[in-house]
Amino acid sequence: MIRISKNVIVVLFFLLGLSQAKSQDLGQIVIGTKHSITSNILSEEREYWISLPDSYNDPQSSYKRYPVLVVLDGNLHFRTVATMTNYMSSDVYGSRDIPEMIVVAIQNVDRRRDFTPDKIITVRENNTGGGDRFMGFLEDELLPELDKKFRTAPYRILYGHSLGGLLASHAYMRKETLFNSFIAVDPSFGTWDSETMDKKLDSLTDRSFERFIYIATANWGKRNIRNRDRHVRFYEALNSKCEGKLPAKLEYFEDEDHSSVPVVAFHNGISAIFEGYGISYRDVESTEQLIQHFQELSKRLSWNFLPPEYLVNQLGYRMIQSASDGDRSKALEYFTMNVENYPESSNAHDSLGEAHETLGNTEKALEHYIKSLELDPGNEHAEMKIKELERVN
Repeated sequence: MIRISKNVIVVLFFLLGLSQAKSQDLGQIVIGTKHSITSNILSEEREYWISLPDSYNDPQSSYKRYPVLVVLDGNLHFRTVATMTNYMSSDVYGSRDIPEMIVVAIQNVDRRRDFTPDKIITVRENNTGGGDRFMGFLEDELLPELDKKFRTAPYRILYGHSLGGLLASHAYMRKETLFNSFIAVDPSFGTWDSETMDKKLDSLTDRSFERFIYIATANWGKRNIRNRDRHVRFYEALNSKCEGKLPAKLEYFEDEDHSSVPVVAFHNGISAIFEGYGISYRDVESTEQLIQHFQELSKRLSWNFLPPEYLVNQLGYRMIQSASDGDRSKALEYFTMNVENYPESSNAHDSLGEAHETLGNTEKALEHYIKSLELDPGNEHAEMKIKELERVN
């Protein structure tokens, strides 16, 4: 059972003027909400925080479903990961280098228990080695609840730092997992000696190579060689076992230590996963080239990523505003592609209606304006166009 708290996670900002020291304007910037779920697997209540994309509550985007980014050590990384994801994907900033995503940050209870896949032998008794149970909680309890409560798409990314990076690496190597991509930031491979790592690598199946993994390595000063060697050894072993090109990236940060690397590594990691997603409309020459571009991206990530609706719309309007009759005809190809890919989008039908109208096909234009208004009764442009065309016809 999932419960939504009335509390929200907020960032407070103050607008203070030097000449108005006694007065201040107080506002709230809401970046997420608190939730909890009762885990039967872990026998405890677990809290998680959610950040939704900008478009999630837009009525015109009600048909959209979003990939899920799960963040371990959520109490530490939620604010930076959520805001960076928003910035890199939002229409407001125009970056759009990655898809909009639902960010889910898991709050810690016992990270050594939850993030260590194997029992660590120490002089004193410990409760390490619960990694697979925790993955069971994520995959068998949390993800199904998220799918019920939110408009999720079944493309999931797991982000972990330190011990969280160790768990992300372990999950990547499992034969079965519901996660598609992994960001392992300076993973704590010190708990895996050479024998343990070799056994894990020997048990790898080809299923792992259908996933993407990004590994970041920080500078550990005097202990740096050992830390880097473990990560390089892991990456090179994956590379040697993969028959084709390994869908992975290893990156070393000379100027970052273990505590400072998560921010820059998340940016680079999520960018590496979605490399090519943010293609500019200026670099697109035809619908065939655009389709091929996203087919290659989809093949690399083992998931079908369609050309973004906003990009195709942008290309269509660039063509329709051209003085060339040939370009205006090509506009129809782009707008038609959007309707085929996003049939529940009111905006896609509205734009296709506008293209047909520009080309003189008022009957087809009316058809798509009507469909647009059905999908979004508040679409004033479609309503106006329907009245105009019905009078003419």
